[in-house]
Amino acid sequence: MDIFRAMAENGHEQLIFNYDRTSGLRMIIALHDTTLGPGLGGMRNWHYDSEDDAIADALRLSRGMTYKNAFAGIDFGGSKCVIFNDPDEKSDLLLRAAGRFVEMLGGRIYTGEDVGLTPDDVEVMAQSTRYLVGRPHKSGDPSKAAALGTYASICASLEHVFGEADPKGRRIAIQGAGNVGSDLARRLAADGAELVICDVRPERAQSAAAATGAKVVAPDAIYDVECDVFSPCALGLSVSPDTIGRLHTRIICGSANNQLAIPEMAEELRRRGILYAPDFIVNGGGIVNIADEFEEGGYNHARAFARVERIGERLRQVFLRAEAEGVTTEVAAERIAEDRISALAQQQRHFMPRRD
Repeated sequence: MDIFRAMAENGHEQLIFNYDRTSGLRMIIALHDTTLGPGLGGMRNWHYDSEDDAIADALRLSRGMTYKNAFAGIDFGGSKCVIFNDPDEKSDLLLRAAGRFVEMLGGRIYTGEDVGLTPDDVEVMAQSTRYLVGRPHKSGDPSKAAALGTYASICASLEHVFGEADPKGRRIAIQGAGNVGSDLARRLAADGAELVICDVRPERAQSAAAATGAKVVAPDAIYDVECDVFSPCALGLSVSPDTIGRLHTRIICGSANNQLAIPEMAEELRRRGILYAPDFIVNGGGIVNIADEFEEGGYNHARAFARVERIGERLRQVFLRAEAEGVTTEVAAERIAEDRISALAQQQRHFMPRRD
């Protein structure tokens, strides 16, 4: 990989490689854009097939965090920490080392739990860094906020396509029955939606089905389900050249990151008449909830969740702009986020001290 070229193409400011000899920690910190404020994004612990794959994930995810934070209206830039490690082999020694490297940046980034880490892991990291978010005594587990934001986005999408936001009687296929997917399923089931669900861990799908009455299908079969909404709530890259022709849905709206395997998928979905709700908006509930920790007086659950519910309103703006400008919803959403970043960047240049 040509690292500097990749950074330039995506607008990254920093890519930091960290290694700890004692624990064997290999960690990449990607800092995309700090125009709006310090980088804010989770820490992922994953076994990648190669170093290039780990770098690519850090770059992709940190860029996504810039757009997510900008669109959500919070004053943070985008960053991501990626630990190149088997999640089953993490140790307290490794986690404390990860915390030390975050601490060295002195508040340039804030991070917290992501794929491959648990709240207990974050508490171990707290022994060596102050720059953590989403801890139990503050905003806590972000999954319920993420599920609420996804639910609000599905309702907004249904209203745009069918003229009615109520999920009752709508068939919704949920890919992934983890914390977010299962909570989303419970919300939709309570509204009378007909659910189909899958997970790579069959026991999680069965548990969600028992609680919601959902039909369980095999992970690969979820793409063939005829539905009103296809909701990816697992890992990303689910909409690809190999899967797009199998989808029988009017809407794609889920919490997974990086749902489009390649950018061209957004235009192909538009051509096929499938409304795509950009993932960095839909899954913004977790980050909106976490950002409330920085409000005066500290975290307030009611205030944070009221803000999460407004994600649906923001998504409606994207749909309208996409139609008005004749572009994909992905492009429209990015333009809205870029408008906010550009406006602040211009203000900063205006107030920059002159050098005489």
